[in-house]
Amino acid sequence: MIEVAEIATRGPGLYEFTDKARDIARKAGANGGGGEGLLTAFVQHTSCSLVIQESADPDVRRDLDAFFRRLVPDGDDPAMSWLRHTAEGPDDMPAHIKAALTAVSIGIPIINGDLALGTWQGLYLFEHRRAPQRRRVALHLVSTRQA
Repeated sequence: MIEVAEIATRGPGLYEFTDKARDIARKAGANGGGGEGLLTAFVQHTSCSLVIQESADPDVRRDLDAFFRRLVPDGDDPAMSWLRHTAEGPDDMPAHIKAALTAVSIGIPIINGDLALGTWQGLYLFEHRRAPQRRRVALHLVSTRQA
């Protein structure tokens, strides 16, 4: 089973879509897909990424975003004067670098018809561009039928 989740972003930051992924896992279980399997999330863009991160305290997400902004500043920062790819704006090439440092695909086991995430874990799209975007994440679920 494959579904595509569309996630609207408002600029840099982490956008949770755990519930969308969980719905797919539950729907597959309800359709006779079994209670175990693997959900793979794959983002179809090169300037954002995916992370599993703390879902309880929003300061964790803010600090993570701030860390990456310090690690890879925008192209108009003097420290980034070496960039060649600048045609799409000062945030584009740094967004590609941030995406290269993180994941574009994540696998999550399905146990008893639900995502096997820890208590405080959530699934996030990590937006690296300044402008609002419409991002697509392909969610591919492979179920194993229980005997």
